[in-house]
Amino acid sequence: MTRSDATDRLLDRFRTELRDLAPAAVWAHGSLGGGDYREGISDLDLIVVLEGPIGVSTLWKVARLHARLRAEPLVAKLHCSYLTRDTVAGAERQHLTWAHQQLFKRTVTPVTRRELHTFGLVLEGEPPGTLLPPVTDDELAEFVVRDQRDFWRRQVDRTDNWTQDVWVDLGLVTYARATATLKDGRLITKREALDLLPGLGAPAELVADVRRRRYEEPVAPAQERTAPVQEWTVRRADLTRGYLGPAIDRLVAAYE
Repeated sequence: MTRSDATDRLLDRFRTELRDLAPAAVWAHGSLGGGDYREGISDLDLIVVLEGPIGVSTLWKVARLHARLRAEPLVAKLHCSYLTRDTVAGAERQHLTWAHQQLFKRTVTPVTRRELHTFGLVLEGEPPGTLLPPVTDDELAEFVVRDQRDFWRRQVDRTDNWTQDVWVDLGLVTYARATATLKDGRLITKREALDLLPGLGAPAELVADVRRRRYEEPVAPAQERTAPVQEWTVRRADLTRGYLGPAIDRLVAAYE
């Protein structure tokens, strides 16, 4: 895990700004919790549990909090959902969330909930086990199958996204992680997912591409790429879609 002063500074500043909201708990999950964090590449995935209901006043405070952080390095990577003691249960419930530098509502999925119970990092307050209901194996498996079938499989049929690094990375890694979870109930890191993908029939050049960008060297923005790299980006999109479509179909058929 590569975590430097910039990450710690942002987390400390975030917790300082939270004091006015008096959180019951602040947790990290995802790569930071699981030990596969790569500064500047990984998201900072956080959960805050507040004591009371989230009304207009709280909404305003959260918006102001994130506005005050906008000059911090890495702030674009900070994602946080705000729960309360009364709303932590129910994976279908939508919660106030800051991500992609805006406020909206989304669920805290069974995968995130299991991550919190398994390797959640307590930054402040009570641990997940005292506030968050457990996730059963059946609940986890049902969500993973539904996510592959209803979200990722449909995205494969949409060509526009797959020239973007983030879609290639997430599509391949999420498929491998889903396979591990459905096979033996494990939650694995992105690094473990990349190790697993060749054995699942993923093209070696795709896996090498993701591994290089995540673990070995930075990649130039799309507008700075040379013609041969742009050609590879188009070919990579075709390879990824050609692999993921049938792979997801087989996975869903086996576990539905």
